Amino acid sequence: MILTAAALAILVTMTLAITRALLGPTIYDRILAVNMFGTKTVLLIAVIAAIAGRGDYLDIALVYAMINFIAIIAVMKYFEYGSLGSSGDEVAPDSAGNRREGK
Repeated sequence: MILTAAALAILVTMTLAITRALLGPTIYDRILAVNMFGTKTVLLIAVIAAIAGRGDYLDIALVYAMINFIAIIAVMKYFEYGSLGSSGDEVAPDSAGNRREGK
C-alpha cells in the first residue's frame, strides 16, 4: 500500500516535470525538468522493482540513470558550445573566465 502511494506520488511529480519541460521560460529550465523526469523515472522503476519483488529491475534503473546523466551532460555541452566535438579552434576561457582565442 505504501509503495503504491509512493509510485502514484512519483507519477504526479513526473507530470509536473513534463509540464515544466513544455512550458519552461528558458532552455535551462526545460533541461532541468527533463533531468528531473529522468531521475523520477529511475525512482519509479526502483519502486516497481520493490512492488514486484524483482531485484533485476534495479539493474535497468541503474542503466537508465547512467544514460540520463550522459544525455544531460551532452545536451548542456551542445547548448553551451554549439557542438559536441572539438575542432581545436574553439575559444577557451582563461583563469578569470574571460574567453580568449586558442592557439
